[in-house]
Amino acid sequence: MLVSFQFHTYNLLESHENNVGCIGCNRHIWKTNMPSAFEDSSQNHRLGVVSYLNAKPLTEGLDAQPNVVLTHAVPAALAPMLDADDVDVALVPVIDLVGPERQWKIISDACIGCDGETLTVRVFSNVPAAEVETLYVDGDSHTSVALAQVIWLQQFGRRLHIVQLDDSIDRNQCDAILLIGDKVITSHLPHLDIQTDLGSAWKSLTGLPFVFAAWAAKQEYDAGHLDAVLAAARDAGVRNANEIASNVGPGLGWPVELAQRYLTHRLRFTITPRHKEGLTQFVSLAQDLELVPAMQELVFA
Repeated sequence: MLVSFQFHTYNLLESHENNVGCIGCNRHIWKTNMPSAFEDSSQNHRLGVVSYLNAKPLTEGLDAQPNVVLTHAVPAALAPMLDADDVDVALVPVIDLVGPERQWKIISDACIGCDGETLTVRVFSNVPAAEVETLYVDGDSHTSVALAQVIWLQQFGRRLHIVQLDDSIDRNQCDAILLIGDKVITSHLPHLDIQTDLGSAWKSLTGLPFVFAAWAAKQEYDAGHLDAVLAAARDAGVRNANEIASNVGPGLGWPVELAQRYLTHRLRFTITPRHKEGLTQFVSLAQDLELVPAMQELVFA
């Protein structure tokens, strides 16, 4: 049975605030009290992190931790880095948690998620959503591509034809493009004037929040007390989200006010029981579409 929901056209600068967020505190106070996962270890622990604005609240202060080495990359690059043991832990797209032959675990309740509109996971089209057949996708994303396919099948009974964008494709000839992250703000696509926010669409479809990325490691990895360190970094980042937006946002192409609203009112950074329910339902629907192996299950440490 198809579930009906409404698609909306959005103006990013005028998007209304309908969630309660946290505002900034002194970003330096917490660092001296931050728990160390590595007090008894001389081993470096390598963390792969997303380079977008949406990950900055999760990594607040981690670069000051002893024995922590951060490597920044686009979301789609992090899972292969974890596969290859180039990093020990990575903030991976959740669809990659259940990739073929992967035995990974979610090691923290810190995440990049939403409970409705995201601002930065959007399909831009010049036809109504129901008429989209071919979707050109941002190569930096894995989870969002799968999410679009799930939503279009559930809502319209349509399997999207997915084409990865590259330099050989003229974007002016595309009827629909999926973009994620900071590029949603910095890209200029005047011919694609219908915008579908996938966070809003998922919430309308299921009534649940969504998780885009989570901290993961191979199941045999001994994370020690790393979960506490990642939680402390997240909590500090959420407290200081306005300051992070002001300091980091402009360099990534964001107007300060919009960056502040994004980090404090749109995103969610904790996997709650409802987020876990949404994540489990998404993986199940992706398995029904044969986007991921049917036998793979999410593992929470």
